[in-house]
Amino acid sequence: MYEQAFERILNRIKAEGRYRSFVDIERRQGAFPHAVWHGPDGDRDILIWCSNDYLGMGQHPKVLEAMRMTLDVSGAGAGGTRNISGTSHLHHRLEADLARLHGKESALLFTSGYVANEASLRSLCDMLPGCVVFSDALNHASMIEGIRQGRAEKKIFRHNDVEHLRALLESVPKTTPKLIAFESIYSMDGDIAPVREICDLAEEFNALTYLDEVHAVGLYGTNGGGIADREGLLNRVDVIQGTLAKAFGVMGGYIAATAKLVDAIRSTAPGFIFTTSLPPVLVAGALASVEHVRSHPELRDVLHERSQLLKTELATHGLPVAESPSHIVPLIVGDPVRCKDIALELLTTFGLYAQPINYPTVAKGSERLRLTPTPLHDVEMLNDLVDALSQIWQRAIINRTA
Repeated sequence: MYEQAFERILNRIKAEGRYRSFVDIERRQGAFPHAVWHGPDGDRDILIWCSNDYLGMGQHPKVLEAMRMTLDVSGAGAGGTRNISGTSHLHHRLEADLARLHGKESALLFTSGYVANEASLRSLCDMLPGCVVFSDALNHASMIEGIRQGRAEKKIFRHNDVEHLRALLESVPKTTPKLIAFESIYSMDGDIAPVREICDLAEEFNALTYLDEVHAVGLYGTNGGGIADREGLLNRVDVIQGTLAKAFGVMGGYIAATAKLVDAIRSTAPGFIFTTSLPPVLVAGALASVEHVRSHPELRDVLHERSQLLKTELATHGLPVAESPSHIVPLIVGDPVRCKDIALELLTTFGLYAQPINYPTVAKGSERLRLTPTPLHDVEMLNDLVDALSQIWQRAIINRTA
């Protein structure tokens, strides 16, 4: 009975063309964005075009050296939860550094960005009786789950629609505790939130702001503090949430806010209290990465140059690239089966890896390849990708005509 239930679910997903398969790859130190694909016909060198290691910091010598040294000194694991023997001096240093990065009094580390959102939003809802949460319609699953677990009343505003948000805020008494939860960069379309306008509304209606910057930290702003840093709004956002696993190339998540808010979440969030701490070796790597990225703005400059060049070339070749003001390059296919076929041909014929993205990550009918050029993708690599995609699209047009 149970196995039949599991089989029905899998058969439905496969019938819809959205069954997901892992691509078995092996990153090689110092070779990014090259990797080895352990495919059905043996090992093959490929080029990765869909990594969220946006700056290649997961391969940076400073990061690797910091991790090696810490492994020799502290060993592999953290040895406990943060409350019970799992807090090292490196944890304190990294939290202080992240607070400075975002212009906040304090910061708190979590085991992932997902956990940071889920645990923090749940606790904020629990700590503010009667709180109403105003959530962007395209918020990440981790934010949605945190709000759900917090059992607060939730009002969803249309994506990046400040007028709709205003109307919803006006429907709630001004004395009611309010929390506006949104992202700075939305990872699938690459669009950017109207952070300033949302902060204006928050001040007008006496609401807290919770800003997910996971796809922006390290990549935007004078110091890499994200979109709020770039727009000069760090002092107007109440809670900034980020990750160590994307631009910083390691693992973990965090929040940054006032000392009292952070301390309250540290003292109440189950997702923080009841899980083993990040190992010092990972914390050391993240600390080295944050310090390097902050002091090397040229990394951000090259990333945005590569991203813009790829968008321009795709559009020039008539390929369906979506408009995006960020570093993310969405190539819209619009059909799950076709999207999977394109990705497979790109990988098997050309040795270029771009994972097909389908429902529920994106809406049905908006299936895509999400391309993420980095500073380590040179112009020749970029041209090879565009040429390969052009060939695939041209064959598809011929086949459809026939």
